Order: sequence, then C-alpha cells, then structure tokens
Amino acid sequence: MRINYLLAAILFLGLSGGAACAAEVAAPTQPADDGMVLIPAGEFSMGSNKEENAAMWRQANALNPYGFNEQLYINERPAHKVNLPAYFMDKYEVTNGQYFDFWRATGHRPPDSWVSNGYNLSNEFLADLPLEHLRNMASDRFKLDRDVNQMTREAILAELDKMQTARDALPVTTVTWSDANDYCEWAGKRLPSEAEWEKAARGPEGFEYPWGNQWDPKKINAMAEDSDAPYSPSGSFPGDKSAYGVYDLAANVSEWVADWYDAYPGATPDPAIRYYGKAHRVVRGGMTSSGHYDSLSVIFRAARRMHQRPDTALIDLGFRCAKDAK
Repeated sequence: MRINYLLAAILFLGLSGGAACAAEVAAPTQPADDGMVLIPAGEFSMGSNKEENAAMWRQANALNPYGFNEQLYINERPAHKVNLPAYFMDKYEVTNGQYFDFWRATGHRPPDSWVSNGYNLSNEFLADLPLEHLRNMASDRFKLDRDVNQMTREAILAELDKMQTARDALPVTTVTWSDANDYCEWAGKRLPSEAEWEKAARGPEGFEYPWGNQWDPKKINAMAEDSDAPYSPSGSFPGDKSAYGVYDLAANVSEWVADWYDAYPGATPDPAIRYYGKAHRVVRGGMTSSGHYDSLSVIFRAARRMHQRPDTALIDLGFRCAKDAK
C-alpha cells in the first residue's frame, strides 16, 4: 500500500463547487544515504571527434523524417581527457516516491505533472471527497479506464491507490533545474557534473553506450506509448546499465546535470552553436519519449550533449544525484 501523506499546500481543484482544500505539512524526514555506486578516481576521455552527417540534421530523410534542429556532434568536440576524483552516483534516477518525501518535508512546489495527474493527492483527501466528486476525479484527473459511475467508493479508492503505488517507482519529471538541485541538496547530495555523468555512463573502457560500443535497441525502452508517462520504473531495463552499475543512462528520461552549457576546452568557435554561456543548463541521456527518433542510435550515446533553459520542466526530463567520496 502506498503510504498516506497529507497535502503540503492548498490545492485548488476543479470540482463542481470550485472549493479550495487545505492540509498540513508532515514532519521533515531525511532519506537514507543508499542506492549509490562508487565511481573510482581516474582519467577518462570525454566527448568525441565524430564528423557531422549533414543530411541528418539539415533536412528530413529516410532515417530522420523530421530532421534535427541542431548538428549532431558539433558540441561534443574535441574529445579530451578529464581526471576526476572518486565520487558516488545514484544507481537509479530519482523517483516520484523519493521526491514525494522531499515535497512533504519541505513544502517545495510540486512537479507540474503531479498537479495534472493527481499524484499529489493523498488517500485521505480522496477518501473524504463526496462520491460524485471522487468519480469525477478518478475519470478526469486519474484517467481511470473504468466506468466509474458503476463503481463503489471503496472500489474507486482501491484502483486509485494501485495507480499511486505504481507511480511511486517512476522517475520524477516536470522538474526544473532548481527543483532538481534543491532535492539533491536536501538529500545531502548534489547534481552530478557533466563529466561525472559521462564517465559513469561510459565506464572504464569508454564505451559509446553504457553497455558497449554496439547499438542495441532491445536494451532500452525505446517505444513510448503513454504520452503522460512515457517511461518505465527506474531500473526496469537491466541491459541499460553501465559497467559501473548505474542504470538508465542511455534512455528512460533525460537528466539535468550541474553545468552551464558551454564549449569544451580547446573547441573551435562555431557560429552554428547557440546558447553557450550562462543561458542553458546541460541535459544528458536519451529519453524514451523521443518519438520518431527512437530508432536512431545517436540519441542514446553517452557523449551526446543536450541543453535546456534552467526553468524548463518537461515530461521526459528528470535527474539523479551524486556525492563526493570521502
């Protein structure tokens, strides 16, 4: 059963009366410092010297029917050596359940997706709703695929509890860079640097993908069917595991990292590259919801760099934390 928590803020719901419902914030708790793997100190090769495939990003073609907005490899160059001290990395992406503990302890703004899909509503709150409102909530917000008008209160609550429990294990998304950073700090950790993320993904042999150098779409969840949750519970695909034991670095959700998006040391200036400087934060990792890009191996490479404005919150963008080894 999903643990029942009270709401952390006043929730304005689209009920027939338009009433606002208030609740208390639970007492703070700190998460256990587990679920991390040690990445040993040492040097690795970061980035790549791959040449662009102009046909893939300039215009649509058979492999890429919609075209890429940016060149594929230009921001990865040049490949360069980086020496990192030992550090810990979360084995899995931060889940809804973990972020829920942070939210209830701090009163932090909930992710946008929770407000729209009902994850932020406690079992106690749902149980107190008039039956008509509960049925509307189950149908409209939770998208329960049942004839709720023929269901009892107890049956509806049992189905919603199952849905909430299943959502606990999904990676948290629709969080901004600051949201992710705040969570990691609360947990006694930090966001990983871009270099730490890539080293954890490439392993000691510097693989192209977390599992090796050969593309294998069967190792990841590459086909998204649910647009509201286009990913899997963290760690669902054992093939998508790096040599260091870190999961979901090729796919599932893409992830915020600590760095501002900028050129690598020694990079040749290129006017085709936009947003360098303190404008966008780096995003790493492929995403399950990449739609028509799902079959393109370039999306899921460990060296691939993406970027977003720090205030961006996307349904396929989450994060994990790191920590200094002492």
